[in-house]
Amino acid sequence: MKKSIILLVSISSLFVMQNCSSSKKATTKTPEPIVSFEKDITPMLKASCTPCHFPPDGRKEPLNTYEAVKKNIADMITRVKHPKDDARFMPFKNKRPALSDSSIKVLEQWQKQNMPQ
Repeated sequence: MKKSIILLVSISSLFVMQNCSSSKKATTKTPEPIVSFEKDITPMLKASCTPCHFPPDGRKEPLNTYEAVKKNIADMITRVKHPKDDARFMPFKNKRPALSDSSIKVLEQWQKQNMPQ
C-alpha cells in the first residue's frame, strides 16, 4: 500500500513538473529593432518621394516632416503596395524606384511600433 502511494505521488509530481511553465525552457524571441523616423524613414522618403512630396519643389501632399508622415502612413503603405500599373501606385509613374519589400516592411514595422521619432 505504501509503495502504491509513493508511486502515485511520484507520478503526479512528475506530471506537474512536466506541465509547469517555469520548468520548461524559455524560448527567447529576438525583439524587433526599433524603427526611427530620423534614422530609417526619412532617408527612404528622400530617396523615393522627392521632389514631388518635398517642398519647395513638391506640389503634392508634403511628406517632409514627422507629423505629415505620421498622419499619412496608412495611405502611404497602401499606395506603395498597389501594382505598378495601378494609377494609385507610388512613386507616381515610376518617377523614382519602387520601394522594396523590405522597405515596405520597415514602414509597416514603424507604424506597428506607434511611429517613434
